[in-house]
Amino acid sequence: RERIEREREAARGDAENEKRRLASLLQDLEEDASTYNRLQEVRSGQQQFVYSKIMCWVAFDRGLRLADRRSLPAPRALWMRVRDEIYEDIQSKGYNEQVKAYTIHYGSDKLDAGILIAPLVFFISPNDNRFVSTLEAIMRKPKDGGLLCNSLVYRYSGGDDGLEGEEGTFNICTFWLIEALTRAGAKDPSKLAQARLMFEEMLTYSNHVGLYSEEIGSAGQSLGNYPQAFTHLSLISAAFNLDRTMG
Repeated sequence: RERIEREREAARGDAENEKRRLASLLQDLEEDASTYNRLQEVRSGQQQFVYSKIMCWVAFDRGLRLADRRSLPAPRALWMRVRDEIYEDIQSKGYNEQVKAYTIHYGSDKLDAGILIAPLVFFISPNDNRFVSTLEAIMRKPKDGGLLCNSLVYRYSGGDDGLEGEEGTFNICTFWLIEALTRAGAKDPSKLAQARLMFEEMLTYSNHVGLYSEEIGSAGQSLGNYPQAFTHLSLISAAFNLDRTMG
């Protein structure tokens, strides 16, 4: 009986610590959400990056879900308001009507493949008109303003990222594109066929034990961090969703 009581007390302590950590994180983020301007891969200046804004939305959305699932006390009305304000801000400032796509930051006409994560985190439907037009823009060749080359995806188009040398294609973004096409393919079979072809082609870029680096160079060589966990997580997610959708 004493052991059971100790376990109950420990569980209450864990719940209290979890609540405090969650509230602290979102309180800090609330103060920064309207000016959040960080993007790890770009070091050439501060901007209102759309990818970062989407991830701020994710933080509040998941905070609400976690509080509900764990029955944690939380300022739900505040978190919901901030989450919805971020959503409206992205929709009014992050989508470029001339480009017909969500762009890398507010006021830009350049693309960012990081936006492909939007339907994967349920920020937007994969069949939403704005996302579909963004998908189509990203899938154009680089010479036409897009980011897709031989089934591989560059992270962003144009501009100075503050680093020396040329960028390769970004493997996590390639798998995000495959998964986005897969999710859209539930209603559009042609996109599902594209996703399957791209996935099969992407498998040929792994090494002899199936591992991937961060990027792939113009000659098919591995670049950047190797092996990279993020790449493999996106590979697993893309493979799982493709298999499930295709039945």
